Amino acid sequence: MRAHESFTCLVTGDRAPRANFHTLLSCVLPRPIAFVSTLSADGVHNLAPFSFFNAVGSNPPAVIFSPSTRADGTQKDTINNLRQVPEMVVQVVPHAIAEAMNQASAQYAPEVSEFQAAGFTPIPSRYIRPMRVAESPVQMECRLLRIVPVGDGPLSGNVCIGEVLCFHVADGFLTGDETVDIEKIDLIGRMGGDWYSTIRDRFELSKPAAGSTGNVRPRPAR
Repeated sequence: MRAHESFTCLVTGDRAPRANFHTLLSCVLPRPIAFVSTLSADGVHNLAPFSFFNAVGSNPPAVIFSPSTRADGTQKDTINNLRQVPEMVVQVVPHAIAEAMNQASAQYAPEVSEFQAAGFTPIPSRYIRPMRVAESPVQMECRLLRIVPVGDGPLSGNVCIGEVLCFHVADGFLTGDETVDIEKIDLIGRMGGDWYSTIRDRFELSKPAAGSTGNVRPRPAR
């Protein structure tokens, strides 16, 4: 390992929100993508990708994702729908559907369904009203637990916490121990700007025993 000698400090309070946004996205990566389907009060099925996404806990199993407030201060259809119908399906995004997923990210009018606009196949869920995406190999039906605002105004966050009610895994993707085959699933991740990554290059590290240092050599604090 090599210790870096000097650093540039970017004070967030002295910078424009958009500048902080771009810096944050360029250093927190790769970010997994939640492809989220929701339902409006008028019955329109919405579909949108979010890269502020992760899993939190397993009792109950839960996921979080955060639709950012738009630069003009308005909210995205997903967050508006969840406040009306507190249910969603969180799908994963394999490389095979990357371009169609990107198309679904366009800012369509609320009355337009991204399922149709981007060419995805809607299939019924088992426990909730929003539709699932047949082209995604893993779909998680979720009940909204809470929306946690983070800040207010343009580019603020809206952390949505969902309890996973059930997993749908496409045939051929589930292993014998009921985990998903990471090679077959071929997911993509979000990078900075227009860049994406795959999970095709991987390496393995076994969890160390307590007190073990392996090949790590501690350095004195500066």
